[in-house]
Amino acid sequence: MKKSKEYKISSTLFYAAAVLFYLAAIINIVGGNNTSIGIVWLCFGSAFLCFGSLFINKSKENIEKEEK
Repeated sequence: MKKSKEYKISSTLFYAAAVLFYLAAIINIVGGNNTSIGIVWLCFGSAFLCFGSLFINKSKENIEKEEK
C-alpha cells in the first residue's frame, strides 16, 4: 500500500510539473520572444506527462499485486 501511494504522489507531481512546463511554453511561443525555447519547454512538458502516466501504471500494478 505504501509503494502505490508513493507512485500516486509522484505521478501527481509529474503532472503538475507538466502543466507548468506547458504554461511556460505557451508564454514563450505567444509572447514571441523566443519561440525555439518555447518548443523546448513544450517537449519537457510532454516528457513529464509521460513520466506521470508511467508512475500511474506502476501504481496500478502494485495495487493488483497487493490484492493477490
